Amino acid sequence: MPGKATRRRFTLGYKRKIVALAAGLPDGELGAMLRREGLYSSHLTHWRHQVATLDAQTPEPQRGRKPDPTRPEKLRINQLERDLARAQKRLVQAEAIIDAQKKLCALLGLPSSEEQP
Repeated sequence: MPGKATRRRFTLGYKRKIVALAAGLPDGELGAMLRREGLYSSHLTHWRHQVATLDAQTPEPQRGRKPDPTRPEKLRINQLERDLARAQKRLVQAEAIIDAQKKLCALLGLPSSEEQP
């Protein structure tokens, strides 16, 4: 006595493959392909609908870079680093000017701001 028959189950990948294969076949070859695979035309009809529904539900992939959640912090850090470099450059210039003023006062014999009461 043979065992109980089980219903065949097809994976989504197999269904997509058959639907794509059927779409590329010339007229008259579809029946041969269905016989070769052991399928009915109703399988193909249902699978076409299923694949179209699944494709419509998946969103279109977005182009470009993926959003970086740390980007605002990186931008803020970069801005602060630029501001710091600018301030350090101005400090070096200010120190050079002060040194030059001290030397000029010493050469001219003028009292510097440090020596005045």
